[in-house]
Amino acid sequence: MRVLILGGTGEAAALAARVTTIPGIEAIASLAGRTREPSVPSGNVRIGGFGGVAGLVAYLRQMQIDVLIDATHPFANQISFNAAAAANEVGIPRLMLIRPPWEKIEGDRWIEVDSNTIAAAVLPNQAKRVFLTVGRQELAAFASLKEIWFLMRMIDPPGEDALVPPGMILCDRGPFALDNEKEILLQHNIDAIVSKNSGGDATYAKIIAARELGIQVFMVNRPAIPAGEQVTDIDSAVAWLREKLSSYSE
Repeated sequence: MRVLILGGTGEAAALAARVTTIPGIEAIASLAGRTREPSVPSGNVRIGGFGGVAGLVAYLRQMQIDVLIDATHPFANQISFNAAAAANEVGIPRLMLIRPPWEKIEGDRWIEVDSNTIAAAVLPNQAKRVFLTVGRQELAAFASLKEIWFLMRMIDPPGEDALVPPGMILCDRGPFALDNEKEILLQHNIDAIVSKNSGGDATYAKIIAARELGIQVFMVNRPAIPAGEQVTDIDSAVAWLREKLSSYSE
């Protein structure tokens, strides 16, 4: 049984590693290739986009894919909708592996917004020095805020012609330690954080640090995703795959 895993997350890499140990399954992990040095999972790996729904449909048919697992980032919803449409057209099972979002707890000072554009609109008069952790492709939404200084953390630097708000760029890749996050917030006199609600452990330390230091967090809620079967952990995804393998082998 041939499985395509749409990845780019730590969960996708871990799932690909697990699947390679299951007899009777051949896994292909696909990465969008948006970061210059991606964390490449073990086994068969494909890097690059598909060219929309039509391109993904063609790939599924060409590679004779039997099962599709969408383990992309919670904010990469366009590929999730493409995956849903393509799997439906080809007629193969599809599963979404989605890490749970962070939940607000006592001590958190969150202002929840539905987009980076809304976050940028509400920042003026509420913050002067902002830790911006939304990724290099989202910087343009904040570029007009000239009265605010931004510490912008991302994996790769923005392109030369990118619209970038005033401040400093910090290139780094998680997971991040709590002590490190606290030091960054204090060293740069940060009074607000803008973060996507990505979930998971790799970048949660900044949320804990903000809670302990009493710093406001502008939390960008997740976009809508397509309907379909979902699991929230790798063990459940493996169990779902084994069930499909059992049916496939009959």
